[in-house]
Amino acid sequence: MGLLTEVAPGFYNARGKWKAGGVLEFGTQMSIVKLESGMFIVIDSIEVSVELKNEIDMLTSYGSKIEAVMGVHPFHTMHFDAFYRLYPNALYIGTPRHLRIVRSVPWTGDFTNCKWRNFWSPEIEMRIPEGAEFEFPVPERTNHFSSVFFYHRASRTLHVDDTIMYFETLPLIVRLIYSKNSMVFHLSIKGPGLLHTPEAPMQFRDWLMAIIADWDFDNMCTAHTGNKIGGAKEMLLKLVTSSEKMFKKLSKMKTKPYDPEKYQDEFSLENNEC
Repeated sequence: MGLLTEVAPGFYNARGKWKAGGVLEFGTQMSIVKLESGMFIVIDSIEVSVELKNEIDMLTSYGSKIEAVMGVHPFHTMHFDAFYRLYPNALYIGTPRHLRIVRSVPWTGDFTNCKWRNFWSPEIEMRIPEGAEFEFPVPERTNHFSSVFFYHRASRTLHVDDTIMYFETLPLIVRLIYSKNSMVFHLSIKGPGLLHTPEAPMQFRDWLMAIIADWDFDNMCTAHTGNKIGGAKEMLLKLVTSSEKMFKKLSKMKTKPYDPEKYQDEFSLENNEC
């Protein structure tokens, strides 16, 4: 296949275009997972070109084998209406914000209901980060931190949107901040990303350590900006352990009064819906 990359047997990923602030190309993603039943789950949606649709149709028997389509990040919403018009016969499950914003799609449910997080277990595992707001993330312009973590056991692959970023390639200006082939937290972790309580940073850290202990993943597909094929678990563990000083600093900072206006200014990017 061309636009669909087989990350590991049964796990496919396609990259979409998205510019942060309408300027910097960070890309976005969609994944397609093959279940033991022969059916497929689609995670996230991107703009579907004629070429990509042909590949999806070949893989899924013209969509007849798509069992479910999932929106796992509250602000990755732009392409679900178009995707639904192409493939209307699947279950559509999203975040609470998907159900509020994308009303043209007849959503079956949302991920705050553990029924849907556990529906395909143990083949598929899904968890929502602790220590972060998922249902009503505010300020909406800046708090894009939390998303459902989706783990496909057979391919040992983890699909993550903004919470964790892996820089496979970088826009030139971003190279001043990050290096190629690096894994980082979304920058809003230092702003509104975590709940404004001193416990939240450690709750998130401990939640991530449980993910690392419980899930035997080797690959990670991230929305921004690429995929870490092989060694993803070790790289995430290094990120978490090397961030201990940051977590403690954030805990101390979150004992001070909350100033949402500061977060609006400091962490804002226009045109930030994917």
